[in-house]
Amino acid sequence: MIHEFEKRLSAVSAAGGDLLYGGLKGIEKESLRVAPDGSLSMLDHPTGLGSALTNHYITTDFSEALLEFVTPAFETTWETLHCICDIHQFTYANLGDEMLWPASMPCLIPDDDKIPLARYGSSNVAQMKTIYRRGLGYRYSRQMQTIAGVHFNYSVPQDFWESYQAIVGDHARIDVFRSEQYLGLIRNFKRMGWLVLYLFGASPALCKSFAGGNAAAMKSLDDETYFEPYGTSLRMSDLGYSNQNQSRINISLNSLDEYVRGLGDAIATPEPMYEEIGVKIDGRYRQLNANLLQIENEFYSPVRPKRVAESGERPTAALQRGGIEYVEIRSMDINLFDPCGINQNAMRFMEAFLLYCLLLDSPKFDEDELQETAQNQAQTAKYGRDPDLDLFRNAKAVSLKDWANEIIEGVLAVAVEIDRHDGNNSYFDAVKLMLDLVDDPGLTPSARIIAELEKAQTGFFRFTLAMAESHRDYFASIAQPDAAASEQFRQEALESVQRQNEIEAADTIDLDEYLAQYFA
Repeated sequence: MIHEFEKRLSAVSAAGGDLLYGGLKGIEKESLRVAPDGSLSMLDHPTGLGSALTNHYITTDFSEALLEFVTPAFETTWETLHCICDIHQFTYANLGDEMLWPASMPCLIPDDDKIPLARYGSSNVAQMKTIYRRGLGYRYSRQMQTIAGVHFNYSVPQDFWESYQAIVGDHARIDVFRSEQYLGLIRNFKRMGWLVLYLFGASPALCKSFAGGNAAAMKSLDDETYFEPYGTSLRMSDLGYSNQNQSRINISLNSLDEYVRGLGDAIATPEPMYEEIGVKIDGRYRQLNANLLQIENEFYSPVRPKRVAESGERPTAALQRGGIEYVEIRSMDINLFDPCGINQNAMRFMEAFLLYCLLLDSPKFDEDELQETAQNQAQTAKYGRDPDLDLFRNAKAVSLKDWANEIIEGVLAVAVEIDRHDGNNSYFDAVKLMLDLVDDPGLTPSARIIAELEKAQTGFFRFTLAMAESHRDYFASIAQPDAAASEQFRQEALESVQRQNEIEAADTIDLDEYLAQYFA
């Protein structure tokens, strides 16, 4: 596999034109709104942020209190970081005395029935979004849905594909070839994505007010904090999204047809556990349906194949229409030590890593290897900094450290090619930093969090609340977005409200008929 990677990278380099430079990068970052005392906000979505249904930059995820910031896709990491910073500053200007919670694991969290669901208005599509979230609450608990993360969206440079198709000697239609290659990238990310948890995991501890999953079985750091001594990303462990309900759903990544068909089958397959919840009780929807998945987005995976959907188009229909356009990486925790939750070094590593996953040979999965990848992720999430931890590759034990070093050496070679365009070492230096984290687990974000808690002799909640205050002050202290950017966000907020009103006025059928048509 390594030899084949080196041949492909050499051929890409010889083809010239900086083929690996300029892939599009976008960020989706979730943040809970909290009151000054660190408790979950119970206030409505701030009016100054516009409509959560239609604002292109600022929306909500599961809860009315769970903001989601969305950047456009940019060629450079600096543009992407600059945009996410501007969105934070614009948001803070409309938050009053509230703050953004800077960690993936939630704040002082109330009981399930007190956590407000996101609301999007009175239109059919708005009601559907809230019903879907109500169903998630019934299925997985509302507390679990308040866990936040950073999603890294990436598309390979457009000019790359034609040259690469010639390099590998493929003669399929270009959209078919592109989708097959993206699926190969995704399979390799599933094989090696545990490295993202090790390097960027930042949820080794949580507040005891969070009672989800297996939290009570964890160790106590103090009266208010659970933790795992070698944990990296409890968000990605069986405590969080990789829970038992989802682990039963296996969707094939061996072809686009199999992937689409697998999701379709899950949406159409009744699940007795969910049938007990009921769908529409006393005239009120509890969930969209009682099937394994309500809609495609319910299937949680660390990585998703994506295509921008047209208005009203389902995600799988978009993929069938034009093939895979980009990948969405969903396994990155919010970096507690960065006000924006992510930095350029992380983005540069992720870009080079994804290109490494693309160029490396990617055999199709069988059931045993799928289980192996899931086990490696689970082990890294809870015990990744244990110096004696072994993972499994092709059924053989390999130390996490040795495998990580091997991967990063390949990623370094990709970084060199990306750097050719600007004639500097920004990508190489970013990737090289990760070797230090492998050599010394104490430098990882997860280890730093535990060290800070122990040093300050404080709990996760109080430490994170202090960080929230620090980040709020940071955004107030730095230069504000220029007039054009501020006006763009303000105008988007105003226009988003108008778009929501137009959607509501355009409805001509009732909700039952709308849902029937959607799932037809």
